[in-house]
Amino acid sequence: QVRLMESGGGLVQSGGSLNLSCAASRDTLDLTAMGWFRQAPGKEREGVAYILLMAGNRYYTDSVKGRFTIVKDRAKNTVSLQMNSLKPEDTAVYYCAADFFRPSPGDMLAKDYEFWGQGTQVTVAS
Repeated sequence: QVRLMESGGGLVQSGGSLNLSCAASRDTLDLTAMGWFRQAPGKEREGVAYILLMAGNRYYTDSVKGRFTIVKDRAKNTVSLQMNSLKPEDTAVYYCAADFFRPSPGDMLAKDYEFWGQGTQVTVAS
């Protein structure tokens, strides 16, 4: 079992930046992937980015490519999401997720992740 705790959400103006952090409750040596999803009001949960903890491969959904960067720190058991050039459409609750296995190729699927954080609100004002 792994508990995940997100931090770093908040209110920011359009064009601004935020850094989200996800801390795991124990070492992540047996986890293969950690990532971020988001859910805006009235919308389905959407995969944003993930990283393979051993290989370092990264995936980003098209709408955040070039603006968001996912970074792992295995020594600290954390994964962070640096979000730059934020837009109002990035407003959502952001969830950290993790799993023992490599996710399916292509778009991120929530069903591929067993462990979830409680979420942190990101609001981008226009």
